[in-house]
Amino acid sequence: MRALQALYKLARVLGWVVVGYWRVRTVFPQLSDTQQARAVEVWARGMLAIMGIEVRVKGHPAAGPVLMAANHISWLDILVMHAACHCRFVAKSEIRNWPLLGVLTTGGGSLYIERASNRDAMRLVHHMADALRQGNVLAVFPEGGTGDGVNLLPFHANLLQAAISSGAPVQPVALQFVEAATQQRSLAPCYHAQDTLVGSLWRTLCAPPLLAVVRYGQPQSTMGLHRRACAQRVQTAIADLLE
Repeated sequence: MRALQALYKLARVLGWVVVGYWRVRTVFPQLSDTQQARAVEVWARGMLAIMGIEVRVKGHPAAGPVLMAANHISWLDILVMHAACHCRFVAKSEIRNWPLLGVLTTGGGSLYIERASNRDAMRLVHHMADALRQGNVLAVFPEGGTGDGVNLLPFHANLLQAAISSGAPVQPVALQFVEAATQQRSLAPCYHAQDTLVGSLWRTLCAPPLLAVVRYGQPQSTMGLHRRACAQRVQTAIADLLE
C-alpha cells in the first residue's frame, strides 16, 4: 500500500514540476521580482504538500539585505527554505543544465558557481556582495555538502565573505525533518554521498508524513569580523538552534 501511495505521489510530483516549468517559461517574464518571489514560495509549498511534508517556521526571517546560512541535509532543503521565505541560493553550475530542474532553479533566482574554479569563486563573491548591497536575501549552505541533520560538518568560510564585504548580516538557519505523528527525527530525507536523486526521492515519498522545521536565529553582525571567525560564530548559532 505504501508503495502504491508513493507511486501516486511521484506522478503528482512530476506533474507539478511540469507546471513549474511552464510558469517559469511563460508567466515569470511578466511578473515583478516580488511577484516572482511569491510564486516561488507557492510552488515550493505545493510541491512539499504533494510529497507529504508540512513546513513549520520558528522565529522570523530577516528582511534583506541578509545572507542566510543553513545546515544542509537534503536536496529538499532548497524547497523548504523557499516555502518558508523566498531567497536566492548559491548553487553548483551543473544544476543549470539539468533538464527541467535547471529552468526551475534559475527561475528561483539562483546564483551559480563553478566549484572547481577559484577565479569563479571570486566572481561569485563579488556578485553576491552586489546583490546584498541591492537589498537581496541570499542563502548558502556553508557545510558544502549534506550531513545527517544531527552533526554539523565543518563550515567553508569563503561563502560568508560576501556578507563581510557588503556589511550585510548573516542569519543562522537550522533545518530539521521529523515525523509528523511522533515528532521524532526522520532520516528519510537525508541525502548521502552514495544516494541518487531518484533513490532519495523514492525513500522520501515512502516515508510517513513529515514536518520540515525551519528555525531562524538572530541575525549576526559581520562588521570587523574575519570570515573564519564569522563562520565559527554562525556554526555555533546553528548548533544551538538544533539542540
